[in-house]
Amino acid sequence: MSKIEAFILGIIQGLTEFLPISSTGHLFLGRQFLGLQDAGLFLDTMLHIGTLLAVLVIYKNELITILKDPFHKLSFLLVIGTIPAVIAGLLFEDYFDAISKTGVTLGWEFLITGTILWFADSIRNGAKKMEDITMTDAVVIGTFQAAAIFPALSRSGLTIAAGLWRKLDRETAAYFSFFLSIPAIFGGILLQSRELFTGTVESISLTGLLVGTISSALFGYLAIMTMLHILKKKSLKIFAVYVWVLGGIVLTLQTLGIM
Repeated sequence: MSKIEAFILGIIQGLTEFLPISSTGHLFLGRQFLGLQDAGLFLDTMLHIGTLLAVLVIYKNELITILKDPFHKLSFLLVIGTIPAVIAGLLFEDYFDAISKTGVTLGWEFLITGTILWFADSIRNGAKKMEDITMTDAVVIGTFQAAAIFPALSRSGLTIAAGLWRKLDRETAAYFSFFLSIPAIFGGILLQSRELFTGTVESISLTGLLVGTISSALFGYLAIMTMLHILKKKSLKIFAVYVWVLGGIVLTLQTLGIM
């Protein structure tokens, strides 16, 4: 794999991890476009480390608060919101790993993501701030995050939508969604690290790995800041239309046997 290919995959991972359009789905399509049937677990792991670095930088103050006071309310919200995804991952890991590699359900999942975003965008009467989030809110949002184990159901899209439906204001819905991504991404890194010993080790230089990681971190940071701005003043429907169009293209290509 070339450094340019690693850079492109880093951009895709960084942007789509936090924009509500599905990072796993876009990475699958990116590899198809670049002719990479499998980019390898090592690079995947480094790309996720890049996006983890981005969210850690943005939420460093909140993380310091948790480290100073492990029994802070934020700690409990993170734990409760993460439990559904852990359960789904443990129970259905092999199944979802199989469909992620084939992309057979990709088109339909993009369409579902778009539909959820479209209806969630109409909810504009939420007033809950971070201090108002309840344990029930965390369970509901975490359950939506667990559903995003399907490759083209956007984790950020589903968790933001769930937050809006639970009457969080738009900025807080994004804030909690991205904060909840920290254990989710970290857990994904741990799983990938475990599989490195049995997975595909790609032919890529140390420079290529660094390029992919850095581009993932930089564009992940950009994506988070962009989403926080969009949710303050703009509509999510542009993302809904985008994934609808993309889902339609994927389904067409699959029907024609091209993909």
